[in-house]
Amino acid sequence: MKIGLLGGSFNPVHLGHLILAEQVRDALGLDRVLFIPVRHPPHKSGEALAPAEHRSAMVQVAVRLNPRFEMSDLELRREGTSYTIDTVRDIRRKMPNDTLFFIVGSDSVPELPAWKDMDQLVRLCRFAVGARPGASSSAFEALRGRLPDDTISSLRANFVPIPLIEISASEIRARVRTGRSIRHLVPEGVHDYIRTHGLYTPRSSPY
Repeated sequence: MKIGLLGGSFNPVHLGHLILAEQVRDALGLDRVLFIPVRHPPHKSGEALAPAEHRSAMVQVAVRLNPRFEMSDLELRREGTSYTIDTVRDIRRKMPNDTLFFIVGSDSVPELPAWKDMDQLVRLCRFAVGARPGASSSAFEALRGRLPDDTISSLRANFVPIPLIEISASEIRARVRTGRSIRHLVPEGVHDYIRTHGLYTPRSSPY
C-alpha cells in the first residue's frame, strides 16, 4: 500500500491541511493519509499550543468524512520532543512492505536541512511536496549546498501543485482571539469544537 504521512501541530487543523492531503493523495494514488498531531514540536517552541487532547479531537472531527483519512496518535503517546525520524522509524517497523510518503508544503522545504537525521529519513520514506501560497518549485534552490544533490532530486520527484488557498493556523487563532469569523477556514465540526471548548481565547490560554 501507499501511505501518506502528514504531521503537524494542527493548532488548529484547517481546510488548507485537508486540501494538501487530498491533492497529494489523488495525485500519487495514495491508499491512506495518516494525520499525525505532534505533542511537542521541535521547531515551534514559541507557539502557544492548545492541549494535545483538543488538537487530536479536532483532527478526528476533520478527517471523519473522508474514508481515506485517519488520525494517528503515535506522537501524542511519545514523551518529550517529537522528531519526524522517530515517527517514520516506528511506522516503517509496523508497515515494512508499504511505501511511505511524508507530506510537506513547499514553504517548509528550506527548513528540511535542519531536520534531525534527514539523510536517514529520505532512505526510510519518500517526500511528497505540495505547492503552497508564496512558494513554488524554486524553493528547492535554497537546498543547494545544504543537502546532497540526490536528496534534492528525490524531493523534486513528487512535487504536487495544489490550489493556492492561503489559510494559516496563526491567522485562525488571531481571528478567534478578536472575535472574527473562522467559518469556511476550518471544517464545520472544528469550528463548533473551538467555540464549544473556548479554545484560542484569552481566558482559555494557559500562557
